[in-house]
Amino acid sequence: MHISGRGISRGRGNGRLLVSPVPISFLSGVDPETGMIVEKGHPLKGSSITGRVLAFPYGKGSTVGSYVLYALSRNGHAPAAIINTDAEAIIATGAIISGIPMIDRLTVPITRLADGTMVTVDGDRGEIEYDGTLTDS
Repeated sequence: MHISGRGISRGRGNGRLLVSPVPISFLSGVDPETGMIVEKGHPLKGSSITGRVLAFPYGKGSTVGSYVLYALSRNGHAPAAIINTDAEAIIATGAIISGIPMIDRLTVPITRLADGTMVTVDGDRGEIEYDGTLTDS
């Protein structure tokens, strides 16, 4: 199934979805050395974003979050791609400088995407190839 959105950062990336129902702060929320989510109280705390297609509503926190995404890329622990409900400057800048494909504004809510499903994000075309069924959320 193809789901349309808006391309933010060019390129294609594929992997298993890691879906967060809440925003993510990359500054202090994700360890750039390991790719692990370490934010206290975050529902994905302890999960690795390395090589995953990370879907979350939007980023939060300091502009330094862009550089944390860049550090994740340089350390080999970046997500394969990013899907946001609504991209904001911190995450978009980080994805662009890091070469991480990114889209937002899907025609279905990200909460309907099933965690663990294989997807391909195409930042050039602004769409994802989704190999699963949508949830009822």
